[in-house]
Amino acid sequence: MATIRKRGRSWQVQVRHVGFPTRSKSFSSKAAAVAWAQARERDYAPTDAPTNRSASDSLTVGELLQRYQTEVTALKRGYASENCRINNMLGHPVATVSVTNISSRHFAEYRNNRLKKVGADTVRRELTIFRHCFEIAKKEWEISLIKNPLHDIRFPNPGLPREERLPTDGESRLELEIAALRNRHIAAAIKLAIETGMRRGELLSLKWKDVDLVQGTARIHETKNGRPRTIPLTPAAIRELERIERKGERVIPVSANAIHLCWNRIRTRAGLGGLRFHDLRHEAISRFFELGLTVPEVALISGHRSLSMLHRYTHLRPENVARKLRAMTFST
Repeated sequence: MATIRKRGRSWQVQVRHVGFPTRSKSFSSKAAAVAWAQARERDYAPTDAPTNRSASDSLTVGELLQRYQTEVTALKRGYASENCRINNMLGHPVATVSVTNISSRHFAEYRNNRLKKVGADTVRRELTIFRHCFEIAKKEWEISLIKNPLHDIRFPNPGLPREERLPTDGESRLELEIAALRNRHIAAAIKLAIETGMRRGELLSLKWKDVDLVQGTARIHETKNGRPRTIPLTPAAIRELERIERKGERVIPVSANAIHLCWNRIRTRAGLGGLRFHDLRHEAISRFFELGLTVPEVALISGHRSLSMLHRYTHLRPENVARKLRAMTFST
């Protein structure tokens, strides 16, 4: 709703709407203030509202998203990562808006606000989930929308490949934080991510029956591309697996959200603010190349099926390559 107040010689307008930041502006005349307020109120008119209003008057975007989380996300490979992402999305004000009142404008505002806090790729993934959620609601859940409110939204351009690696001077700080963790399974997950290049979902789905400490291998069945793979383990990974307390069939018996929250805490304490848990996979793959492994050998470990994707994950340190070159003997 709009509020108009006289402040000295000017007229100040504030427009508040559920799920969006307050918008305000000052004018020299009351007529101009009223006109602007009315125009801003029209901005929030539900132009993309459902045709079946009685079925969705009390349904919020958050409730729709929770149903999607239960019926769609839970059946996907890598569900743990998307489940964690949706939990974060549910905390945004747009989740409180009713499906009756939701419009493309809401998601344009959502996009713009999120881009101030996170990267373009993160926003693209979130908007993709919203778009598919409304598509499923329209086609399968009989929530009759005039159109999907995400169809006319511009998605941010994909960001450049991340080049985040664990700083050489930050590794010791991270090790101290890992050593101080009470939950040793989460500590093991972080170490194994660095040593194996496994994704968080792959670590969480790994079972003891698929780990062969004698041969030094681990068999992963639930992979991102759907193709199981057997990866060789580094000596450090084997030592870590030998130390883990066995609690049931899973090697890492914790939730994806527990790892997410714990990682956010320890990376901040270690001064590694921008480093994501997934960046540990980049770190591992880059280290494999720096150790001298060939492209096929690294692809065997990482599970990449294309050279372009493997290259996207590889960020060699120039100083390491220079050191390797100095150790070589060239013929003159």
